[in-house]
Amino acid sequence: MANKKISSSDIASIFDKKLKNWRPQVEPRVAGQVTSFGDGVVVADGLNDLKANELVDLGNGAMGVALNLNESSVGIVALDEASHLKVGQMVYGTGRVLSIGVGNELLGRVIDPLGKPQDSLGSYKVESYQPLEKIAPGVMSRQSVDQPLQTGIKAIDSMIPIGRGQRELIIGDRGTGKSAIALGTILNQSDQNVICVYVSIGQKRSFLAQTVALLKDRGAMDYTIFVNASASDPASMQYLAPFAGTTVAEHFLAQGKDVLIVYDDLSKHAQAYREISLLLRRPSGREAYPGDVFYLHSRLLERACRLNKDYGGGSITALPIIETQANDVSAYIPTNVISITDGQIYLETDLFNAGVRPAINVGLSVSRVGSAAQKKAMKQVAGPLKLDLAQFRELEAFAQFSSDLDQATKKQLDRGQRVSSVLNQTWDKPLTLEKQVAIIWAATRGHLDGLKTDILSEWETNFLEYLDDAESDLLAKIKAQGKLEDDDEKRLVQIVTTFNNLHPEWQIVEEE
Repeated sequence: MANKKISSSDIASIFDKKLKNWRPQVEPRVAGQVTSFGDGVVVADGLNDLKANELVDLGNGAMGVALNLNESSVGIVALDEASHLKVGQMVYGTGRVLSIGVGNELLGRVIDPLGKPQDSLGSYKVESYQPLEKIAPGVMSRQSVDQPLQTGIKAIDSMIPIGRGQRELIIGDRGTGKSAIALGTILNQSDQNVICVYVSIGQKRSFLAQTVALLKDRGAMDYTIFVNASASDPASMQYLAPFAGTTVAEHFLAQGKDVLIVYDDLSKHAQAYREISLLLRRPSGREAYPGDVFYLHSRLLERACRLNKDYGGGSITALPIIETQANDVSAYIPTNVISITDGQIYLETDLFNAGVRPAINVGLSVSRVGSAAQKKAMKQVAGPLKLDLAQFRELEAFAQFSSDLDQATKKQLDRGQRVSSVLNQTWDKPLTLEKQVAIIWAATRGHLDGLKTDILSEWETNFLEYLDDAESDLLAKIKAQGKLEDDDEKRLVQIVTTFNNLHPEWQIVEEE
């Protein structure tokens, strides 16, 4: 067979066909070179096409997130241990914006801000990956807040009601019971069809373990998800934690469900962001915080909302927690978050030390949604309660300097003392709406005025047992209709009078 000569034009056409059909086996990656590394912050050049918040492969399985996109360099915050990095080492963009895997199997789980399980239950089914940073729903997709989120805490549900879709700040010094209010609210959602997300930022791991164990014992982990970035985690993880928690909450919001999210606490979140910003050499402002720390929390909390029916009708209710120093609510971060939220529950150290639980200062606490998010039954019994209690606190402070009080003042002090006493409640024993209504009705209508003040806690416990045993149909009626009819009030008068007469030892005996 004769050798066939191949011309140069044939070779060119063969190469042309091959090149047309050739596709790269590996997607091209944006590459850069490390110019400096220290304190968890990597500065690299060459990453010109990197996106904001894009994940960066730092090698050895370590990842970082791009936060500073300068003209000649990129500031990357390491999310993992990256001690292997050296100047001149190559790092690569992944093309994937920082996201977290979400799914219904997250219920009952403890995860980190990147979605990695921190419990011993193994992996979970990821239904989709959602970015940590999202634009909040617009005004046209929202509706007004008019459905209550029952906390089970008498003092809050009666005087500072929280609505589904509201952002209510819990603020106070360390050790005044801020986390207790949030956890009590989670316990109360067992029959309220609300999913809870608890974001733990900068807390001790022992606190996390105790909290998870408590919620498991009470069955609350069935509808709760923990997103944890503990005190021993890098500042970058503490910075990402609330955004990750909100993305998890939005997964259930998209299904038309009601979600409660707790940020415990945003003071530590702001401190973590300040640390990152200073390491990235961003300009510092008041108290060394960066200028965009207000935007940091506003874009986070704006994602809490109540959507209208066209968008599923779900809601995210946010309970951010802020820790103050020496009751200073005028500091930078507290004033920022107060101006973003729809009200605040202010806990006072002096009240806490005096044994008031929860230690709410009713004069400084407010809900800007107010009675719009209250059942009618609660409105009927708790209308003047907040003003009366605030006046009682003021009167009590002045009365200690006077030994001679007129009869009207004494009567007001006695009533205020009893109302204040029945509002005392341990956080892990939430009450249903109908039971709260019965107790507050008895106190505000003067049916406890003839009882000794030191037995009111015992009175409440026994009275609730009496209602459960003998008057459960009335409780069921109040729950079903959500209001008190005239007949219900007449029946309550008979019930309370009969019950009090069963215990003559509780009555105040007038001296002759």
